[in-house]
Amino acid sequence: MAGSHSHYHMRRIRLERARAKGHPEGEPGEGYDLVAPLDEAGHLSVEGWRSQRALCFVHRLEAGDVVERGLLAHRAGGPGGGVWQFDYDPRALGEEDTGYRFESHAFTPGEYVSIRDANGDVLTYRVTKVDPA
Repeated sequence: MAGSHSHYHMRRIRLERARAKGHPEGEPGEGYDLVAPLDEAGHLSVEGWRSQRALCFVHRLEAGDVVERGLLAHRAGGPGGGVWQFDYDPRALGEEDTGYRFESHAFTPGEYVSIRDANGDVLTYRVTKVDPA
């Protein structure tokens, strides 16, 4: 609702690779840990991000280990008026992973989200954990 104050809470979110062709069990050690503001319905809050952006980060995981550290960023553009990105190097354009329609997805355990990596591949992830940050 435009002009209304929305409530949000900072949450630590775990995303793990979902089942896919060639990966019937998914890949639990592959994914992302992020801290982000979620509203009461579990959606990312742009208002929360604007006021708490210094606390919004992402760690990309491979085999359970952190391989990249970055910031959660919200940028103008995209079908919803803005896109959510994982920005690993603010000085380099095109190195981000981009959430596919993140604005419409609920980040609640069991839900699925898609992310386009810097190579242009779209991969599906399952929300496995949401805890207070």
